[in-house]
Order: sequence, then structure tokens, then C-alpha cells
Amino acid sequence: MSSVVQGALTETAPLRLDHPVLAAVHAYWSAKRGDRIMPARADMDPLELRDYLGWIVIVDVLDGGSDFYYRLVGTKVAHYFGSDGTGKTISESFSKLGPEIVNATIGVHRRAARKRLPVRVYGEVPWLEGRRGIFDSIHMPLSDDGETANMLISAFIFDYKDVETGGSLLI
Repeated sequence: MSSVVQGALTETAPLRLDHPVLAAVHAYWSAKRGDRIMPARADMDPLELRDYLGWIVIVDVLDGGSDFYYRLVGTKVAHYFGSDGTGKTISESFSKLGPEIVNATIGVHRRAARKRLPVRVYGEVPWLEGRRGIFDSIHMPLSDDGETANMLISAFIFDYKDVETGGSLLI
């Protein structure tokens, strides 16, 4: 495990996921992967994930992992961050939070894409402008050619107890 940004830790290829949403989405990714290193986006059926769509994010890998483009941001994730980053890059979406958060977020996604393994990120989020809470996430690579990760599917869960509504944190 290593520190990503204040309050968060990472784990590559986690052996255990305690939260049922993360465990279910990871099990789905694993089943679709089969004997391959990673499944393809075409293997993913949104209807099979319908109970978890609010917690899911899908990104495209840009330029070998220099940035990532949000294709889909689930409604629960968008609510937590106070904005929907769909159609934007990580750099654009997190720019208001500063370069440390942008670089850490890109770094997590880059690690999953380059290692071609799931990466778990979890901890507290004291950097979310007055919002507090615990989060847990899993970021899993997808590949159209079976070798290079060209997308990631992620699932997030949050402790909403201390989340304040209103005010956009992201662009």
C-alpha cells in the first residue's frame, strides 16, 4: 500500500473487497475477464450492472495514460463530487482542487492501465472543501486488443453521513 494523497491509500490487485458494491463489480469484471488479462468494454453489459450504475465510472485512456476522459460518471459519484465530469478529462474535472489531486487521480488510473490490474483506493477525503467522509474504490482495466488497457471501469462507495449538498467542486 502507498499514499496517493493525504488521507488516501492504494492497493494493487487487492485480495479482498469488503463492501458489497465493490465486491460485486469486481466479481463481474473478473467473470467477464475469464482467462484473459482484462475483459473488453464490449464484454460489459450495462443491464447486468444496473443495480450498480450509480456507483460506476468509465474512462478512456488518453495518450498512454497521460490523462483520462470520463465517458460515464454514475449519478451517486457525481452527487458526491458535486458535479458530473462526463465528457471531460480528469485534468479538467479536478483542476479546481489543485495539481496534487489531479496528479494523484491520474496516477491511480495510470497504475491500473499500465499494470493491467485492479487498483483499490480508499480512505478519508479531507481535501473536498468542507466535505468529509470515507470512500473506497476499485479501478479495473479494459482492453479491446487483449494487451493494452484502453479504458477503465471503476466503482466507488462513499460514507454520505457528513456529505454536504450544493456547490460544485469540479468543473
